[in-house]
Amino acid sequence: MTDLTATRLAIADLHARYTDAVWRMDFPAFGQCFTRDAVWRIGGLEPSGRDEIVALFERIMGRMRKVLITLNTPIVDISDGIVTARTYVNERVAWADGKTNISIGRYYERFAEEEGRLRFAWRLFQLHYSGPPDLTGTYFDHEDYGGPPGMPGPDAPSGNFAAAKWGISAA
Repeated sequence: MTDLTATRLAIADLHARYTDAVWRMDFPAFGQCFTRDAVWRIGGLEPSGRDEIVALFERIMGRMRKVLITLNTPIVDISDGIVTARTYVNERVAWADGKTNISIGRYYERFAEEEGRLRFAWRLFQLHYSGPPDLTGTYFDHEDYGGPPGMPGPDAPSGNFAAAKWGISAA
């Protein structure tokens, strides 16, 4: 994709599908948001391929009752035919044990067209805040990649919070 307007619409559609799949815990629909060979870097974990990504998502969601993700308008860049974005994220989480929290983070995203739709080819999630809505919780620092279109490299760390937040280790 090289047309910025069409690309923005395709990303908006993908983000809406992603948000819907997370809220409904629709694992097949969640998987369809990613390319077959995608990489999802989140919480110190790095599943690669649609099947591994869906399996991790199932494990994460097994600890939650509901998650409402709000994706802000992405900052999109198209360079040399490669589509990237950075998207700020707000999450409202209801845990299975009755606790709640919000999370604020940022996704760095690379996209690819597959089977006629734009999908995530690579995503890096950085958690910046987790705690109560009054923002008195825990803040996390991450390397700054500069203003847009600054992007991290493919091996950039996502922060190691999976064990602490979800009880899921990288092993």
